[in-house]
Amino acid sequence: MTPLYPQVCFDECSKQLVSEVQVPLPAEPGQPARYDYEYERQGVCNLFLFSEPLTGWRHVTVTAHRTAIDYAHQMRFRVDQWYPHALKIRLVHDQLNTHRPASLYKAFAPVEAKRILDKLEFHYTPKHGSWLNMAEIELSVLTRQCLNQRIPGSETLQREVAAWQKRRNYQNRTIDWRFTTDDARIKLKRLYPSIIP
Repeated sequence: MTPLYPQVCFDECSKQLVSEVQVPLPAEPGQPARYDYEYERQGVCNLFLFSEPLTGWRHVTVTAHRTAIDYAHQMRFRVDQWYPHALKIRLVHDQLNTHRPASLYKAFAPVEAKRILDKLEFHYTPKHGSWLNMAEIELSVLTRQCLNQRIPGSETLQREVAAWQKRRNYQNRTIDWRFTTDDARIKLKRLYPSIIP
């Protein structure tokens, strides 16, 4: 059953697609596979990542673009497909210019945009504090475990990401967040005005 108030972190990144120009030399005993520094650029894809850090669930969607319209469609998909019974989805993300309620009004009719927005509760990370979004931790893991290789096309990227997502969700990897309120009062002090003269 879907929780009534799921806490979801959201972030995105891009991945340059590249193919080999020279055939790599295969691995041999005592010698790893060798790749030439030269490559051919095949474009860029965008990855939208949603994560529930407390439950160990994540979902990544590969898209061709990263526009306000793409963002709006991701929000509608989450509301309708993943959390149809949720009363409110608590969504944490950074302050990128497309991460705004107005993006939904760009993509959908006003009634549809409002329906989606009524299910979302936005929590923005402070400027220069996007590292507070636990989705960035998941993107870092995704980059180290999956994206740190040459990927020639979007189909290959989708397969690689889907395999990574399936394995990570199966392992039910949660995030052990150790940044406390006391830590925040010290580290983020410069971002907030003081009420004491």
